[in-house]
Amino acid sequence: MSVSVSVSGAAQAAVDSNIDSLVADRVASRIAAKDFTLWGKDAEDESSKRLGWVTSATDSQNLVSGILALRAEFAAKGVDRFVLCGMGGSSLAPEVITATAGVALVVLDSTDPAQIQDALNGAISRTAIIVSSKSGSTVETDSQKRIFEKAFNDAGIDKSERIVIVTDPGSPMEAAAKADGYRIFNADATVGGRYSALTAFGLVPSGLAGADIQALLDDANSVSELLSSDSQDNPALVLGAAMARTASATGFKDKLGLVDVDSPIVGFGDWAEQLIAESTGKLGLGVLPVVLTTDSPELASAPADLLVAKIYAEATAATGDEVAVSGALGAQFLLWEYATVVASRLIGINPFDQPDVESAKIAARGMLEQRAEATSPAFEANNVEVRAQALNLGKSDTLGSAIRALLANLDADGYVSVHAYLDRTSAPEAAALRDALAAASGRPTTFGWAPRFLHSTGQYHKGGPRQGVYLQITSSTEADIAVPGRDFTFGELIASQAAGDASVLAALGRPVLTLTLRDVSSGLSAIRNAIG
Repeated sequence: MSVSVSVSGAAQAAVDSNIDSLVADRVASRIAAKDFTLWGKDAEDESSKRLGWVTSATDSQNLVSGILALRAEFAAKGVDRFVLCGMGGSSLAPEVITATAGVALVVLDSTDPAQIQDALNGAISRTAIIVSSKSGSTVETDSQKRIFEKAFNDAGIDKSERIVIVTDPGSPMEAAAKADGYRIFNADATVGGRYSALTAFGLVPSGLAGADIQALLDDANSVSELLSSDSQDNPALVLGAAMARTASATGFKDKLGLVDVDSPIVGFGDWAEQLIAESTGKLGLGVLPVVLTTDSPELASAPADLLVAKIYAEATAATGDEVAVSGALGAQFLLWEYATVVASRLIGINPFDQPDVESAKIAARGMLEQRAEATSPAFEANNVEVRAQALNLGKSDTLGSAIRALLANLDADGYVSVHAYLDRTSAPEAAALRDALAAASGRPTTFGWAPRFLHSTGQYHKGGPRQGVYLQITSSTEADIAVPGRDFTFGELIASQAAGDASVLAALGRPVLTLTLRDVSSGLSAIRNAIG
């Protein structure tokens, strides 16, 4: 199955205005040739080291046999439960691949103590973990690895038989893994995390869990020639031009609604969200991806700055000012990667760096080292503590009035973003707040589970256009878990991450409303009622 991209209305006009220059400049074939000059002089140093994804579908073929052999080895020992410890680009693609394939993979992409405990509660005798980190120094991933090492030791299980490491060659994690005797799969160091779906980061956990990774690579390879062609019919050029240059009444539509209509791919928007936000959201520019459903309020309110991209099972003609996309998962991975770097060229930014991600990490480390007590809440209502930064609550004394004060800061081109520092396995209802806020505000609204979004859309929130207002939801931690070999707990870590991110956003002049739940279930219900 090939990929198909159809555009109509304003999206078609954007393509018509830009496709000839993209073809004349041989943008597609130069991407395929790994031409690092495509994004300007300032981007050359980074882009020269980050174009390996172009050939990942071919280069990764040598991984398949080793992954399948290890899977068979685990099966022979009765090991059939796999936990992925990873963040951002290390976890989003495997989650989509395995969910689409209908195979089980426990994705541990959180520092929430309850979610950590959820992962530990599975049958340890049948469990192996895949620890994925490109840098090898990610604090979340290191902490997760440590707690599972302790769990294996406590159960009398040889941890070297149950821990698989995926990391770049030469990383600190590789050196430590060699010393510990762990199995290691090296990733391609020339591929950035958000472009790594078809590398070891996507393939190792997915293949061990039982997904058909060979078919995934074959699907990507089947469209590589099409996506590298300097042709007006190249779907990547069409999609990239629509993403970057669809006009609105005041400029360009800089928000992209991703809607799964009837695709067999599960959760594709969550993967594409990181790719687009982290690649384009910098220097005050970018495209904000907004993951929607067919019932989302934005489809009815139709904000003027929102371009809707619908994902279908079969090739479908777009209607209105929209984009219609279809294709198999492996093919779509490559399509959207090509389209994103094409859009980045049109916008005028480097699609391979993430200059603002580190700011939240630094702030979180500072909070963790200080162990400062949380500031006193402005007030408390319904067992929810209310705090605000860069936001005047006025005389607010209810959850509803605090939320209205936040939304009052929305400009005509603004967006709302919800950051839920909660256990997503036990509190999935938190995601419903997105639709409620979108309906109440009339503006595009994003939702991110934290802290994983810090490795995903966090770049856009700090480096993109200063348009967002932020609702941060945290919880009081009663049952905490110490991180083995460290002087902090998971509860302290996630609290520091929330506080650090809020401080960075506020320092940029963006309003942040933090609601801390004494009880998660009743607190979420109170917030939902307060939104109206």
